[in-house]
Amino acid sequence: MGSLNTEDVLEHSSAFGATNPLDPEEFRRQGHMIIDFLADYYRDVEKYPVRSQVEPGYLRKRLPETAPYNPESIETILQDVTSEIIPGLTHWQSPNYYAYFPSSGSVAGFLGEMLSTGFNVVGFNWMSSPAATELEGIVMDWFGKMLNLPKSYLFSGTGGGVLQGTTCEAILCTLTAARDRKLNKIGREHIGRLVVYGSDQTHCALQKAAQIAGINPKNFRAVKTFKANSFGLAASTLREVILEDIEAGLIPLFVCPTVGTTSSTAVDPIGPICEVAKEYEMWVHIDAAYAGSACICPEFRHFIDGVEEADSFSLNAHKWFFTTLDCCCLWVKDPSSLVKALSTNPEYLRNKATESRQVVDYKDWQIALIRRFRSMKLWMVLRSYGVTNLRNFLRSHVRMAKTFEGLVGADRRFEITVPRTFAMVCFRLLPPTTVKVCGENGVHQNGNGVIAVLRNENEELVLANKLNQVYLRQVKATGSVYMTHAVVGGVYMIRFAVGSTLTEERHVIHAWEVLQEHADLILSKFDEANFSS
Repeated sequence: MGSLNTEDVLEHSSAFGATNPLDPEEFRRQGHMIIDFLADYYRDVEKYPVRSQVEPGYLRKRLPETAPYNPESIETILQDVTSEIIPGLTHWQSPNYYAYFPSSGSVAGFLGEMLSTGFNVVGFNWMSSPAATELEGIVMDWFGKMLNLPKSYLFSGTGGGVLQGTTCEAILCTLTAARDRKLNKIGREHIGRLVVYGSDQTHCALQKAAQIAGINPKNFRAVKTFKANSFGLAASTLREVILEDIEAGLIPLFVCPTVGTTSSTAVDPIGPICEVAKEYEMWVHIDAAYAGSACICPEFRHFIDGVEEADSFSLNAHKWFFTTLDCCCLWVKDPSSLVKALSTNPEYLRNKATESRQVVDYKDWQIALIRRFRSMKLWMVLRSYGVTNLRNFLRSHVRMAKTFEGLVGADRRFEITVPRTFAMVCFRLLPPTTVKVCGENGVHQNGNGVIAVLRNENEELVLANKLNQVYLRQVKATGSVYMTHAVVGGVYMIRFAVGSTLTEERHVIHAWEVLQEHADLILSKFDEANFSS
């Protein structure tokens, strides 16, 4: 790997590689090599440290300063992938990955992505690739029916669905549609009075979307949640904040309840929130990015009860639905609101199909013009596994999370910090309530030298938070498992999110053993003075 002096090269020579960058036979040869390479990677992925152990800037030190002037073989490139790139990867497909939320893959999702990339169509409107547009409408109706969404969200009813890249895009598109719908009624000069509502647990994507959509930053509300409601957004609290804003001359615009918050998988009560929003003519968008997929299981469907009263609903199939990045499913009741807010019609895109108004042009349902053939991989996943298997895959993750929850609950040194709802367990290590006290020369005082420690509530919280920060850092440093944290209600807690496609119960047991081992280590050397600052 390296650059060559251009003076030493015959530019028109074909001796250095194929003359056609898309030669079918060379594609076949190299494609087989890549598939074999990735199959070996998935087979061996649990042997790697889950989180990359490299330091910032490591790769620039290893790669040349300029691109190679001459072709390099796929064999050489794959060698460098192994030696230079893989050490810098955090292995999201590892069965020992429990951080953030899963990015679950599958054979069908991967092969669907291959087909999509291989066709390489740019499906901005129906005419540019009819199959891409029509397949998207079909799979969105299929998925919507699996979720038992009302017909008002489906093409077979009065609504429709679109595949976005991420939830961030879905929220921005719906917020833009809501903004324009409101301003068309009250006048565009009132944009500075519009208010957007979420909770203090809502994903930061909502705040970013509000900024991009031109909402005054002072008019973004992160409504406080409470432990008594499992950190869900209470409709009564939302109403109080709305009334204060109306009293101040502001105009409620948009509220975004969440089904499965990032910090703790809390669920906001959709029905009651929709009732409040309806009183003030607000757009309701349901963000079910993580947990929406689980609602294809009848036992979880009740979490989206009330969806019929909302305006839009989205989930990420690339999180917990075995479909590779990126694939966010967005359903809307009133597609015309999106189209009115997002459409452009330059002369060079005019065509008879669009003018007939009998087709969907997805360019008008999103921010960008061009778009990928995402429906191919979702279609592959739905067909390859079927509803029954998809439900069972999801249930297996929930079952493993329950197993882990039971292990944590049985160890008095730990505490489950919030109720488990889906396949994520939030917990923390508790500071010891007794300590050994030694006199001079290491001689124990007070009999066996063990005394109870009295702390007030704030001291206990500060100590526990610091302890768990150090504890999690030590666990992650092993490289054998990867978890991340959140702070909810002032409590620093560790998140254990089961969802990797390759995870089995033995991996969950292994993770618990690692946690126990490091709990033993940190508690055996516990010195309160080291954790109280």
